[in-house]
Amino acid sequence: MSELSHFDGEGRARMVEVGAKPETARAAIASGHVEVAAATAERILQGQIGKGDVLSVARLAAIQGLKRTAELIPLCHPLRITGVDLDLAVDLGPPCAVLIRAEVRAFDRTGVEMEALTAVSIAALTVYDMCKAIDRDMRIGAIQLDRKSGGRSGTWQRAARSGDATRGPLSADSGTAAPDREQP
Repeated sequence: MSELSHFDGEGRARMVEVGAKPETARAAIASGHVEVAAATAERILQGQIGKGDVLSVARLAAIQGLKRTAELIPLCHPLRITGVDLDLAVDLGPPCAVLIRAEVRAFDRTGVEMEALTAVSIAALTVYDMCKAIDRDMRIGAIQLDRKSGGRSGTWQRAARSGDATRGPLSADSGTAAPDREQP
């Protein structure tokens, strides 16, 4: 593991200098899920949540959230985001869940991993907020970086590990009509 760059010689936190780095295309994909009761999953699918269309609101919240990543995480640089794809789908399980996948792109001097993770986190929190009146037992889980590309370190992709859940980020076998997209 490389030396942590967010600390100076005396161990104080600092924002890393990126001014001399070249601007390059950057991308990151993150995923996560919110486990919900079967009745909650059905109500989301049928548009019967009192606060509105859960997946649409969570998608918009994720976009808003990722644009504020540098305000929320102290040592993150503000980035010029060039594109975002957010996929949310209800998996009828078991267990039932709302699956979340965010792909964030930028042309900048540093990566967009934190923006992708923030998008997934905010989407998950929004799902929880919109459904908490009927399902307080929901669980937010498995928020993770799945892939990143660009910059000096190139491309990295999460390797499957034994014991990992079979639930992938909006996989084709999720139990619902998840968006037909290439997986990371």
